Amino acid sequence: MTADPARLRRALASSLSVEDPAWRDAVAAVPREQFLDDVVFRPSQTGWQPVSRRTVGDDAWLRLVYEDTTWVTQVDGIGAAQAQGPLPGKPTSSGTLPSLVVRLPDLAGLREGDTVLEIGTGTGYSTAVLCHRLGEKNVYSVEYDPRIAATAAEHLRAVGCAPTLVTGDGLAGHRDAADYDAIVATCAVRHIPPSWLYQVRPGGSITTTISGWMLGSGLVRLTVAEDGTASGRFAGDEIGFMLARPHERPPRPTFHQQPGQTRPARLDPCLLNEWSGRFVAQLAAPSAELMTIGDGVSLVDVATGSQAWTEPDGHGWLVHQHGPLRLWDAVEEALTTWQEAGAPAMPAFGMTVEGDGSQRVWLGDTTGPCWNLPV
Repeated sequence: MTADPARLRRALASSLSVEDPAWRDAVAAVPREQFLDDVVFRPSQTGWQPVSRRTVGDDAWLRLVYEDTTWVTQVDGIGAAQAQGPLPGKPTSSGTLPSLVVRLPDLAGLREGDTVLEIGTGTGYSTAVLCHRLGEKNVYSVEYDPRIAATAAEHLRAVGCAPTLVTGDGLAGHRDAADYDAIVATCAVRHIPPSWLYQVRPGGSITTTISGWMLGSGLVRLTVAEDGTASGRFAGDEIGFMLARPHERPPRPTFHQQPGQTRPARLDPCLLNEWSGRFVAQLAAPSAELMTIGDGVSLVDVATGSQAWTEPDGHGWLVHQHGPLRLWDAVEEALTTWQEAGAPAMPAFGMTVEGDGSQRVWLGDTTGPCWNLPV
């Protein structure tokens, strides 16, 4: 059967789980194929492999487009159409999976007539979905990369959408149209930028993912109070976005294992493979990067060069720590606290942004164990 884009859109929309069914209508209305051009990347053993409409054929391409999948469109600044073959590196832009595109504004509680500032225009698809639901005059979107911004603008014009598009640092927001009912970020941040708080009306919301250099991630919806503070709880979604480019880690330091001080590890490093466990570890060592080495893990602090690495020791583990920070000590302490609370999932966590700019993630309630975010 020949692939029919409208039928594929309707099938995709009907599969989505949302509180507000109007978001399904938006997905059914917006032609995603107009936003992915004719080439995307997919992972392969040799790197990010470009896949084109020309090579797979029109029907297979449309079915690919309407999978509920994130399709990478740029790797280390190189667009899929410019790639001559598989590329190493990390994604720097993508077309987010539609279920997540609607999850964020649905969690934010956006309704027709609300004004929203979207951080990260990307391909423009999520922007078009917002326009369909809220009205284009209420949608403002910021994109950091000028080439991606220009392409997104072309995509949006092609489908008849005219939101306000801004090229610049999304962490600075867009002051000209403030105050917004909501800010929704399609990139992750290590902490909430102060400008976002100033640009949301009291009672409005900020929906984003808090992440870091261990790639632990939590989706949170914060409500902004009259005094400019904000608080909220994390959702249960196990999702991750690319970090906003100004929040990306600096170049990785040269890593050579240093034995340092050695002791038995009190916890299994496999806990860092659990979604909430990795998030907690990242809270405890926010400037550390996580790597897998053999059967164990390695933490390298990009600020001080401190390191910790584990190796099997019979039925347990040894940990070696070197440098001014005892990274594994901090991680073990946080993970022990989490385990003593029953090793809960992400909805057990919340976040508060104070008026002085400090930000903390807490477990249980605001009086429970807490960790400061790097600001």
